[in-house]
Amino acid sequence: MTSTEAAAIALQDHAALWSAGEISASEVVSAACDALVAGLDTPGLRILAACTRAEADYDVHDLLPPALDELGLNLHPAAGVAGQEAAARALARRMLSGEMKPWELTFRIRQRYGHELPLTQRLAELDDEYALLEDRDRDVERVDAEVTAEARRLAGHPRIPTEPADIPS
Repeated sequence: MTSTEAAAIALQDHAALWSAGEISASEVVSAACDALVAGLDTPGLRILAACTRAEADYDVHDLLPPALDELGLNLHPAAGVAGQEAAARALARRMLSGEMKPWELTFRIRQRYGHELPLTQRLAELDDEYALLEDRDRDVERVDAEVTAEARRLAGHPRIPTEPADIPS
């Protein structure tokens, strides 16, 4: 994966997590800055990346959708299934990158979606298994391995475009 592909995925993930209320607007601005450094460049992305922390809470709502659109990326409504799935996939990628532990992923998924979102049902079931464990290392390792495998499945997705969409002059 090229650095621009990774930056596009990270920006899309930050957008989904921000929309779901998982991260702050300033974290989205930081992801926009990282995307510029990685080689993604559109007018909307530059404007988004130029936000200060103080402006982010007010401006990201208006600046993020056009910046993503210019890059051929999507911002799904958090309440819709597509938005929920995008946030779940982003959380799975965070766990795989070491930003959270397997039990934290299952806990957050179950707290947010319960057993209702088909894409994450297995993670909710694994959270139930964690609750039943009596702290036996072997059992915890087994469930951790299952969570990791499920996170890998969730993290798989169609390729995100890395070339900006045609921008009218």
